[in-house]
Amino acid sequence: MQQHEIAEVLDRPLSRELLARDLTRLAYVAKDGTPRSIPIAFTWNGSQIVLCTAKNSPKLPSLRANPAVALTIDTEVHPPKILLIRGRAELDVVDGIPEEYLRMNGTYEMTPEQRVEWEREVRSLYDGMVRIVVTPTWAKLIDFETTLPSAVEELARQRAERLG
Repeated sequence: MQQHEIAEVLDRPLSRELLARDLTRLAYVAKDGTPRSIPIAFTWNGSQIVLCTAKNSPKLPSLRANPAVALTIDTEVHPPKILLIRGRAELDVVDGIPEEYLRMNGTYEMTPEQRVEWEREVRSLYDGMVRIVVTPTWAKLIDFETTLPSAVEELARQRAERLG
């Protein structure tokens, strides 16, 4: 997929809405060769998905060995709205708490007092984190109105040919 095609998908209003959500599902291949899919908070900086994790996270050796990842951001309504992204994970070990981590967790409902306490706890727990930065190499938006999963698109085309 060409970069301008990826940008076109990610710049659609529905994509921008999904990229403003709190949670994605990160899929990767574990060191033992089996697949993993985990929910994880994220932020979109306009060109990359940024996820943050503990420096001792079990996913990090797997991502170092095989940085290919897939992300799913979706809604909980029918029909679902789904943004699928593929890319490569780049790992950036940082001292302290990355701004992205504080920002991505800022949309959870907390009183100002709870927010202060949460940040204090985070800062006392982590001496640093790893930023997992994913630059999209492929993207697809499925809204079940103007776009469908490729298999469903193929079935619809075959049906139209039969009936046509």
